[in-house]
Amino acid sequence: MTKNSATSDTSAPPQHGSGSKLEQAITGPLLFLFILGDVLGAGIYALMCTLSKDVGGALWAPLVLALLLALLTAGSYAELVTKYPKAGGAAVFAERAYGTPVVSFLVGFSMLAAGVTSAAGLSLAFAGDYLGTFVDLPPVPTAIVFLALIACLNARGISDSLKSNVVMTIIEVSGLVIVIVVVAVMLGGGGGDVSRVGAFPAEANPALATLSAAIVAYYSFVGFETSANVAEEVREPRRVYPRALFGALATAGVVYVLVALASSIALPASELSDSSGPLLAVVSATGVPIPDWVFSTIALVAVANGALLTMIMASRVTYGMAEQRLLPALLAKVLPNRRTPWVAIVATTVVAMALTLVGDVGTLAETVVLLLLFVFISTNVAVLVLRKDRVEHDHFRVWTWVPVLGVASCVLLLTQQSGQVWLYAALLLAVGVVLYFVARATGRRNGRDHEAGRIH
Repeated sequence: MTKNSATSDTSAPPQHGSGSKLEQAITGPLLFLFILGDVLGAGIYALMCTLSKDVGGALWAPLVLALLLALLTAGSYAELVTKYPKAGGAAVFAERAYGTPVVSFLVGFSMLAAGVTSAAGLSLAFAGDYLGTFVDLPPVPTAIVFLALIACLNARGISDSLKSNVVMTIIEVSGLVIVIVVVAVMLGGGGGDVSRVGAFPAEANPALATLSAAIVAYYSFVGFETSANVAEEVREPRRVYPRALFGALATAGVVYVLVALASSIALPASELSDSSGPLLAVVSATGVPIPDWVFSTIALVAVANGALLTMIMASRVTYGMAEQRLLPALLAKVLPNRRTPWVAIVATTVVAMALTLVGDVGTLAETVVLLLLFVFISTNVAVLVLRKDRVEHDHFRVWTWVPVLGVASCVLLLTQQSGQVWLYAALLLAVGVVLYFVARATGRRNGRDHEAGRIH
């Protein structure tokens, strides 16, 4: 991966300065932890049981493949974010590349659907068994209160939000480090079985099993794309963003592989696949005395962190689309002192709260993942289309074959989705089209009313 020819020009202007209404408070370390916290998420705490059904003890193999697939699309994001560091992410890239507002709207709508649905699911997870370890509260009201608290932190400011993310990410990673360390202690005491790390199920074809499991493992790396929606709040994105993005993905990949190896060493695949809390089972198998409440606390922090970062993304997508006139201008209003998009935060939080009333967001969440793959295809194609668009500042440039392979990897993953998920995706896109034309009609009517007022 390279930078464009303007890299050597030290006189190039900063990519975003006083022209932005948002506060440029995100430094390199904060961005790295933002991405790392969003990628690691709560999923890894339940991932190993699913993977072990396909690949047995070779849990590391699909995780490595999934990381390589994720890095392809990440390369496209690195080029476009440093080239166009504006809130809105993929929707802004689509608008510039295709010049068709409805396409840009649907890309942004897919991101919004992913964000608010994920936040709703995370809030319900927070209010469920994890919180039940400490106190018994009704799930839906608790989830709604939880989302309200997340919204308050989001509205307080991106700096405060990301400082909270730093603390939560450290706690989140500490749980995974505990898994690695206690298994190392187990090995040192003569326990565990290292031979399991390369053992596929007897009836499985290793290559096909790895590909099948990579479909699931890929979802554990989804989350890096949310960072594109805070690009306008990053200091020196050209220099900072690529390092933070690739560094966070590589770090997450190393942690995942180490946790996968530890899980295989500590427990046979049959026991891992039957456990609903595989990492807790791994820790228990080592014999190292770690209280159950420790992992419940870490899981709660991981879920809360994921919800915070997801709602930051959703509100920034909304704000960016409003700035591009794809949504009502009201959604682009910011708090004067805090410089956060408060109307967008309120709107996305209300939608997430409404989704908690559904109770079962599992199928909807799978549909959103499918929609995210369309977003990734759009972004990979946009890199190639926008190569002809020159900008005055220097920016990161990815090798041409990277977005090409990125598109191919997304298409490969799309072929693994069920017909039911495709149906739900089609329905969601239909809703998006209706909302788009309603917004357009409202905008035209407001424009005519304004013109009539000027005449009178």
